[in-house]
Amino acid sequence: MDAIPAHFPCRRLFELDWESLSDLELVALLIGPGTPEGRALNDARRLLDAVGPSRRLQEAGYDELCRAGLSRKKALALLAAVQLSRRFQKIPLFPGQSFCSSLEIFRHFQPLVHGLKKECFWSVLLDSKNRILRVIRISEGSLTASLVHPREVFRPAIQEAAARVLFVHNHPSGDPAPSQEDLEITRRLVETGKIVGIQALDHVIIGSHTYFSFTDQGLLEDADVALERGR
Repeated sequence: MDAIPAHFPCRRLFELDWESLSDLELVALLIGPGTPEGRALNDARRLLDAVGPSRRLQEAGYDELCRAGLSRKKALALLAAVQLSRRFQKIPLFPGQSFCSSLEIFRHFQPLVHGLKKECFWSVLLDSKNRILRVIRISEGSLTASLVHPREVFRPAIQEAAARVLFVHNHPSGDPAPSQEDLEITRRLVETGKIVGIQALDHVIIGSHTYFSFTDQGLLEDADVALERGR
């Protein structure tokens, strides 16, 4: 059997570790089964040249991968790997858990919203000790007062006898800065919470790599109990 050239990914992997491999080499290993490593490296290089940085692979579709030169089987294998990666990142919340900061909220929800093309709005129902009762997706689509109506937001909170709530939504643009609509919706929800006796602790907007917390920015200062500021 011929010796494997030192620059090929699998040899370097077994002699060193995963961290020693570049993005190009990782992609070559992913699409390379059944293909000589030299060709797999060339295929991976052509793919990244066509698609862009490796992080863009998470957004590439089947047709785009095929246009970049991948076979049907390799394109599907790559897409399956991306989906598995997303699922592994989606750590489910369970009753009894709690968030201690807006940063923890961002770290949980950011993998969930990555790649979403529409805005989604969640309500996290909490008990009197800030422990999670339920996480409910209220709406999907560009946030408007009609989509995120206080009635729809607080109905499940009342049914679950929640003491407090957190609001979370994403901005597909990647910029978490609140719009005028976001500001108005938050104001209405906070005021409704006061009326029904369910305190709004925070509203966190998730962007591509950062977030905006209404509490951290001092926009919910009237809350009796706020999350620790974890930015």
